[in-house]
Amino acid sequence: MPWFENAAGNRLWYEEYGAGTPILFIHGWCMSSAVWGFQREGLSNFFRVITLDLQGHGKSSVCPDGFQIKGCAGDIVELIEHLGLNQAILAGWSLGAQIAIEVSQLNTERVSGLVLISGTPRFVQTHDFPHGLSRLEVEGMAKKVYRNIHRAVAGFITRMFACGEDRSVAVGKLLSSVSLPTPETALQALEALVEADMLGCLARINCPTLILHGDCDLVCLPQASEFMEMQVPMSHRIVFAGCGHVPFLTQSSKFNACLEDFCGRVSAGTYRQE
Repeated sequence: MPWFENAAGNRLWYEEYGAGTPILFIHGWCMSSAVWGFQREGLSNFFRVITLDLQGHGKSSVCPDGFQIKGCAGDIVELIEHLGLNQAILAGWSLGAQIAIEVSQLNTERVSGLVLISGTPRFVQTHDFPHGLSRLEVEGMAKKVYRNIHRAVAGFITRMFACGEDRSVAVGKLLSSVSLPTPETALQALEALVEADMLGCLARINCPTLILHGDCDLVCLPQASEFMEMQVPMSHRIVFAGCGHVPFLTQSSKFNACLEDFCGRVSAGTYRQE
């Protein structure tokens, strides 16, 4: 699989599977493209599935300027143009959802749809947006990374699953294949999440948008995606019952079916807001 070098000379790792309408998957905090294994298997017979390691994650090199959402969005815009993609659909999970929203503001000509998975326009709660985590809780996450990133991410992974949610051997194998970023990159990415504010972008999203969220998500609260559905003009929200932060892992068959239906309708020009 190939490397891509961005305009700044940083090397980014991506993989491609299948043919047809391109779906570009963007992973979340401290993860990598390895998490999309069930989507590579389940969707590449129908679509061109592209997965990317963000700056400093997986096999991609660390950005000398530090991890930034705008920088990651710029990388994706460059990759889309490098691959000559048209009518691409961006599927971003958690931090990746915020990056996907940012890309939609930078490159609307080549992006035909968004899939926002377990996302939020603002990670930390404020007086005008109560649907985020408390700043104290996020500061606790940072302290855990300082002390021991392996334990911090292990605890975060546990939090990604709802109480009693089935966690299969296959899911565990996928997650164990994720190589951790450096503590510096993890902290920079967490800070990027804290500082990101996509509230003003939501009404400007001008393409069909599918919002997917577990009703037991403790990382990005379900109320955040409900808020996004009200703000994004051409959006439709699907809730996964009994599901935490990773519906693409624990309910992968339903998740893939939702993407197949949405992407098929967008590419055929038959999407209608429900």
